[in-house]
Amino acid sequence: MKIVILDGHAINPGDLSWDALRELGSLEIFDRTAEDLIVPRAKEAEALLTTRTPLSRQTLLQLKRLRYIGEMFTGYDEIDLKTARELNIPVTNVPTYGTDSVAQLVFALLLEHCHHVALHSAAARAGEWSQSPDFSFWKTPLIELQDKTMGIVGFGRIGRHVGEVAKALGMRVIAASPDQVDAPPWPGFRWCDVDELLSAADVVSLHCPLMPQTRGMINAASLSKMKPGAFLINTSRGPLIVEQDLADALNVGRLAGAAVDVLSSEPPALDNPLLHAKNCIVTPHIAWATKEARTRLIESVVTNLRAFLEHRPVNVVNQIAA
Repeated sequence: MKIVILDGHAINPGDLSWDALRELGSLEIFDRTAEDLIVPRAKEAEALLTTRTPLSRQTLLQLKRLRYIGEMFTGYDEIDLKTARELNIPVTNVPTYGTDSVAQLVFALLLEHCHHVALHSAAARAGEWSQSPDFSFWKTPLIELQDKTMGIVGFGRIGRHVGEVAKALGMRVIAASPDQVDAPPWPGFRWCDVDELLSAADVVSLHCPLMPQTRGMINAASLSKMKPGAFLINTSRGPLIVEQDLADALNVGRLAGAAVDVLSSEPPALDNPLLHAKNCIVTPHIAWATKEARTRLIESVVTNLRAFLEHRPVNVVNQIAA
């Protein structure tokens, strides 16, 4: 089998191995692929693996040998699933690999807002502590999370794990989810709708998929419902937030702060309003990218392709006729 990876650099910039894929066929790897190069590079591919390279109807119709598409992330917005289904090409994804890593970044972002560790370390190294008349000083208010309320929008695997960590830190947890089942037995936990969650939470963490009903769900109207001292965290999908509305709210002090690991366009334009908003931490989509998570990711990509070759496909996201 001819296997082509269109954009492997983000997942494996050189610190991991592709050898397990090489055991399944002839493997060709490209770090990145521009749209005009997809067909020339993939025309002989029987299995095509991608992360963010768009696979449109026009592109798929030209790939005559293609039998399998492996999305190497969880989301698959860039793939035309309808056309792949028409062509009887299964599309698989990797639904779990980064739960622990994403939850960990949520709290790295939140704790930076609570303690401003980088700011205080820089101050100490610049001599401010040495010149202080007191044994201790702080440049910003310091915040304790005990007894604060964590509101989680989207209570799947990642959302629940964020809730577990919040509970361990002494926070109350509330959650909004379309499927309000299997409520955790945590003291004070309750389900609520999004509007109630926004008004009650000290921290709002987004963990929902991007769908028509969630696109732009954080906007001027919803932000107006949040507490003035609240924090908003997004490690999910950038377009959940109307970025100018969030920037406006931050710049007038409507919120205490925000932290986003995802933006509506990646990489972002230099004039993206959140890059210049007050009290806004922006990280370059790194929640998923620990070495441990990327290792699990590649293992799952291999498992998906092997299962397809053994005629027992798993993690198929488009319905293929038997």
